[in-house]
Amino acid sequence: MAEEKGVGGADQAQQSGQPKIVWDDSNMRSVYSNATNVAGGREEIVLLFGMNQAWHAGQKEIKIQLSDRVILSPFAAKRLSLMLGKVLSDYEKRFGALDMGMPQAPEAPIV
Repeated sequence: MAEEKGVGGADQAQQSGQPKIVWDDSNMRSVYSNATNVAGGREEIVLLFGMNQAWHAGQKEIKIQLSDRVILSPFAAKRLSLMLGKVLSDYEKRFGALDMGMPQAPEAPIV
């Protein structure tokens, strides 16, 4: 597996006197997800991950097989959001913009 750089930098943490974080991946498992959903309330943010295996266009119903649910505190979710934003920004600088295939919302008229 290719080595991936973390966002935030361990070097910065050590320079500021914060403890070094060691990531223990001995019990980690990897899953693939091509479908996600997010829900949240005051105390938690819930991330749902699953697989869309509907390969034919025009189906009236698409079943997503959910495989994992991750529950985060709002603070952890905010940190994840910032890290994902940075990683995606770097990705698009390297490989080009990701087209989500969604039409642009019309601009609101200036009154």
